[in-house]
Parts: sequence; structure tokens; C-alpha cells
Amino acid sequence: METKLIIFALVAFCALLGAAGQIFFKQASADISMDIKSWVYNYKLIIGLSLYAIATILFVVALKYGNLSILYPIIATSYIWVAVFSKSFLGEAFPPFKWMGILLIIAGVGIVTR
Repeated sequence: METKLIIFALVAFCALLGAAGQIFFKQASADISMDIKSWVYNYKLIIGLSLYAIATILFVVALKYGNLSILYPIIATSYIWVAVFSKSFLGEAFPPFKWMGILLIIAGVGIVTR
């Protein structure tokens, strides 16, 4: 089965949504305690879970039209997005060795999806 470009774009969008969900999870963690209410009423946690759910549903739809072995490595780009978002939105450090890791991920995804 040949995978169309729109399916690659959909899966890349899923990776982006998943990475955004991670940022919301990190922000939600500041307000989490052993009290169940801190989980249930935590809007950042709910947003993160919602983004993950949407990404999962869209990824399942994409799998209908493409090969898992080709599409799943694109999900690995979420590591890139998490790193970029962490620096941008959370002010986390981004030393040169992380850039090297990002380049390796990009190279690996490029090789696998060919």
C-alpha cells in the first residue's frame, strides 16, 4: 500500500498534538497531589489528555490508509516537538548535545520513511 502525502501530514500533526499534550501534562503536574480532586479538576491535565485522545483517534484513521512500519516513526518526531516546546514554553535548557540527538532522530525518521 502506497502512503499518500496527506497521511504523512496527518501523522505529523498527531505527533505535534501529542507533544503539546506533554507540555500540558508538565504544567498540570505542578498542581497534582494525592488528593483526587487535584487530578479531576486540573484543566491542564484535561487539555493534555484531550490532545492525546485526538492524536490517537487521528493516528488510527491514518493507519487505515498507510503502513504502520512507515507511519509510526513519524510519531518519533514528537520528541523533537517536546524539546522545542519545552524550551519555548517551559524555559528548559537545550544544550548542544540535545540538538545532536534531534538531528539523529530526523535522520532516522527520514531513512525509515523512504
